[in-house]
Amino acid sequence: MDDITRASRDEIAALQLLRLQATLQRTYARVPHYRQKFAAHGVHPDDLKSLDDLARFPFTSKEDLRQTYPYGMFAEPLENIVRLHASSGTTGKPTVVAYTQNDIDTWAGIMARSIAAAGGTKQDIIHITHGYGLFTGGLGVHYGAERLGCTVVPISGGQTERQVQLIRDFGATMIVGTPSYVLNIVDAFERQGLDPAKSSLQRGIFGAEPWGESMRAELESRLGIVAMDLYGLSELIGPGVAVECIESRDGPTIWEDHFFPEIIDPETGKVLPDGSPGELVFTSLTKEALPIVRYRTRDLTRLLPPTARSFRRIGKITGRSDDMLIIRGVNLFPSQIEELILKTPKLSPHYQLEVTRKGHMDDLTVRVELKPEFSAATAAVREAAGGELRHHIKALIGINTKIEVMEVGGVERSAGKAKRIVDSRS
Repeated sequence: MDDITRASRDEIAALQLLRLQATLQRTYARVPHYRQKFAAHGVHPDDLKSLDDLARFPFTSKEDLRQTYPYGMFAEPLENIVRLHASSGTTGKPTVVAYTQNDIDTWAGIMARSIAAAGGTKQDIIHITHGYGLFTGGLGVHYGAERLGCTVVPISGGQTERQVQLIRDFGATMIVGTPSYVLNIVDAFERQGLDPAKSSLQRGIFGAEPWGESMRAELESRLGIVAMDLYGLSELIGPGVAVECIESRDGPTIWEDHFFPEIIDPETGKVLPDGSPGELVFTSLTKEALPIVRYRTRDLTRLLPPTARSFRRIGKITGRSDDMLIIRGVNLFPSQIEELILKTPKLSPHYQLEVTRKGHMDDLTVRVELKPEFSAATAAVREAAGGELRHHIKALIGINTKIEVMEVGGVERSAGKAKRIVDSRS
């Protein structure tokens, strides 16, 4: 399974070229949206003679997936689709991704490789706190852990006190989740008078939200583990696109036999050389149901040379080229909140989002205003309007928020571009 991860760069490039050519031919033949985009850019799959030629082809973005919702980007008929996942998107338009049975098998193999690269073996008991369901995290890790032969504890998120009990009772040796939630579990250990560093846990794989070296240091010191970074995104396959190797722990290694990476200038779209900071772009190389060409992740990072494996690495994500927030593993755009505000009859379109951190968990406060005609409304009316918005955000986006319904004019105004996001995290 891992021979290619030790191959020469020439061997890797040769494999990538073959798979890129097959992916372009597949998307052109089976996805009308891609066929139209290629024609509009004056390119054809036959034009790909080298890896550098990929730069001639158009980008794919979330907007393409929303325009073709729900099945328009699929390269297989529904009778060949065995799984659908979806991430939160604008109301009624989530990003839908699909898998054939071969895709599921490929994903399991990629995640098994990732867990093994992070030091996992079939002797491990893996405690998975990623959510199960339409979110790709839980099931993606789960199938990989089972493929590797690990014992899986599929607890998902929540029930934090019980998480502590099961880690202790089952003797978990590896934990997977968002770093913020796992630190919440650490706090629960300490509330119970227990030393988390003395638990059975030895290693942890963390992803689904940005985190830095200070978070790594806290996880390792308080939990007594080795912490590694797991990178992925639903549009490509889910978790397992890249992972930090336990030998080096110097940035996630991209599984380049399945995902071809590029770094571009986010303003011009020009491909940048390795080592240059820019926006990360991926093309899938082995996906059947939803092959994707030059997908703009919006993550800002850089490509680094190989170390523990023959594949290149990505540096820490330093930010995003758009205004997307990641709150407790859920992707959120201000436009989503705006759309829900506009559907709440008593609220005006003026709003601001504030992100704060309480302990190790990010919280979101939505500040909104009543429409002028409701300026004299009672406290009960304001509370009801805020409750309606809170309910819609939870139901359609999947996160809990605090809603502050302010007086008319209470939300900060700007003469230029509105300041929609206030990030108060340290």
